[in-house]
Order: sequence, then structure tokens, then C-alpha cells
Amino acid sequence: MRILLAAVIIFFLVLWVRAVIDVFRRRDLTPAAKSAWAIIMLLVPFIGLLVYVMLRPSDAVAQRAPR
Repeated sequence: MRILLAAVIIFFLVLWVRAVIDVFRRRDLTPAAKSAWAIIMLLVPFIGLLVYVMLRPSDAVAQRAPR
């Protein structure tokens, strides 16, 4: 049971770090939006990560956005 819990925690941490890095690499977000997403994911990590993943546009859509 401990191994499963540790695996879930590690998986969540990896996803969370990747999402925070993704926020700062996106060119279609303003600096204020990047800061807002980072703060949301820091204050409520699980819900913030879930909402970000659901609302994030696909890479193809993000590449077409004006830079």
C-alpha cells in the first residue's frame, strides 16, 4: 500500500512540475496570466493542476496564436 501511495505522489509531483514549466514556456499567455496560473497551482495544487490540464489548448492551437 505504501508503494502505491508513493507512486501516486511521485506521479502527481511530476505532472505538477511539468504543468508549471509549461505555463512559463507558453507564448500565448501574458505575464499576468502566467503568474496567475502559477499562483493557483501553488495554492491549490491538485485542483489547479486539474483545471489547467482541462483548459489548456492543444499544442497546435497554441502555435497558431499570435506572438
